[in-house]
Amino acid sequence: MMNPVLELKAVDRVYQQGDRKLAILQAADFTLTPGEMVALVAPSGAGKSTLLHSAGLLERPDSGDVFISGRACGRLGDDERTAIRRNEIGFVYQFHHLLPEFTALENVMIPQLVKGLTRAEAAKRARDLLDYMKIGQRADHRPAELSGGEQQRVAIARAVANAPLVLLADEPTGNLDPATSSYVFEALEALVRQSGLAALIATHNHALAARMDRRVTIADGKITAL
Repeated sequence: MMNPVLELKAVDRVYQQGDRKLAILQAADFTLTPGEMVALVAPSGAGKSTLLHSAGLLERPDSGDVFISGRACGRLGDDERTAIRRNEIGFVYQFHHLLPEFTALENVMIPQLVKGLTRAEAAKRARDLLDYMKIGQRADHRPAELSGGEQQRVAIARAVANAPLVLLADEPTGNLDPATSSYVFEALEALVRQSGLAALIATHNHALAARMDRRVTIADGKITAL
């Protein structure tokens, strides 16, 4: 069995609400291996976003730790965590969050330029990714000129532009009609299978969840199999 690329070990995440403490994650354990797609299916308020934010190093665990490729990350400084997020973790959200003043191609180039690639290198990889997502013909269009499905495919291309190890997606097809959702998911699935990327995808779409390798939920603060 392959070593996990993402691992949560005994993670607690507690929020203070007035005089009350709200325990969202309690001694939560989870592993994700390369090339694996896992669906996170849970009702609103169960802690899906908290889990994704903890796994993506956007929030620190109150106890326990998060490991990326075997490296304990929960207690690292902000600069180190930012570098890991930039290079090893990709994020896709329900809303695409593309920069409106830039073209699809430029949106996918930007993370690469931040990482230090030349414009030529970034442009080539961006075009390759957009072609792979079957949206290369729309590379020079701005987000407002793209359909919802096209916007999300650009967002996925941007999320993997720096060849991350882990992709974390929060309802990536939640704003799309069923046919478009299926098409976007197929493109994402092909990308994961071809690249060996590990993906944790929060979704309310049970049909899409059933197409992944396994499904998990959050119950009483624990991550459990469905």
